[in-house]
Amino acid sequence: MRFAHMKRIFRLDRLRLRGLSGAKDEVLLTATAQNLRRLVSFLCRPPPSVAIPYAA
Repeated sequence: MRFAHMKRIFRLDRLRLRGLSGAKDEVLLTATAQNLRRLVSFLCRPPPSVAIPYAA
């Protein structure tokens, strides 16, 4: 799923840098950007609500 996401969202359907080293660099940069997006979404989640028991 992550590779499909890289192809669809980051438009990695075609590598723009030449050679094996360029392809490795481009995939590494794309994976880094994807991980940063996941980290931001993880850190910006609202805290879980804690249910306080009702004492009657």
